[in-house]
Amino acid sequence: MEKDKNLYKILVIEDNPGDFTLIEDFLDEQMQAPEIIQAKNFREGRYLLVEEKLVVNVILLDLSLPDKSGENLIMEIMAISSGIPIIVLTGYPDISFSVKSLSLGVSDYLLKDDLTASTLYKSILYSLERKKKSAELEDSEKRYSDLFQLSPQPMMVYDFKTLKFLNVNEAAIKHYGYSLEEFLCLTLRDIRPTEDVGELDDALHIMKTNPESHYSGISKHQKKNGEIIQAEIQSNPIFINGRSARVVLVNDITERLRYVEAIEQQNQKLQEIAWMQSHVVRAPVARLMGIVDLIKNYTHSENEQNELLDHILISANELDGIIRDIADKTQHI
Repeated sequence: MEKDKNLYKILVIEDNPGDFTLIEDFLDEQMQAPEIIQAKNFREGRYLLVEEKLVVNVILLDLSLPDKSGENLIMEIMAISSGIPIIVLTGYPDISFSVKSLSLGVSDYLLKDDLTASTLYKSILYSLERKKKSAELEDSEKRYSDLFQLSPQPMMVYDFKTLKFLNVNEAAIKHYGYSLEEFLCLTLRDIRPTEDVGELDDALHIMKTNPESHYSGISKHQKKNGEIIQAEIQSNPIFINGRSARVVLVNDITERLRYVEAIEQQNQKLQEIAWMQSHVVRAPVARLMGIVDLIKNYTHSENEQNELLDHILISANELDGIIRDIADKTQHI
């Protein structure tokens, strides 16, 4: 496969030498000559971005650094990144935190265990493309029409006062299943599940408080066929024919979140199996060891001997049942 010949400058904030080497290999596999700069902790990353005023195309951010981690790390990097796309890399699947990370403004959330050269490259390209489209939309209202229709992701424009759709692009029509004419008869409320209308009202209240602000978040949308999707929203104000409106970029992250949830459920099952192995199995094993000790070291009557053998059989059957339960759980992982 031919490598991407475009010039990429990438800041990798990662303290693990093995993970950094793997990222380097992945980038070299897809790009002809990427310029890769490493920061081993938040302090080094901050120095490069603030003091050295380093300009890069994208930031690859490990979520667990020696001097900062989690939500605080994301917020600190967002504050000093000057709009540079940030892709979070983590070894800990957590669906609730992944949703929160995306709502904080990161471009993508990737699990290190599932990372490949292809997925990392695509994530970088998509992140750069989203940044490009957003910048162009904010830069010039005159370019709105072309950018709107050429976007590979669903985009919508709605009247900020009535919430009625004023326009949608071809990607939105294909993704949601409505024709353009049908869309223009709908409002923003009509593509939200009934139970989530209150959440929509809260978001609208935030935007009305500061109508010129950029808005980003995760919300549920409903397609024409009734399917519910998880939509990552990027929204900006725009004026069309003297009307206050907002243009919305939609990124369907349903499959990504389902995948993270599946990994989380799998981990839960593994934890249950580990608990059974370390706790439940010990009880019959301990009883068997005690009975064997009684038989070995003490003299018993025939009745007592038979009673001890019965207890061995009971414990053995209990142990067999536990092993069967573990085997059943393992089959469903």
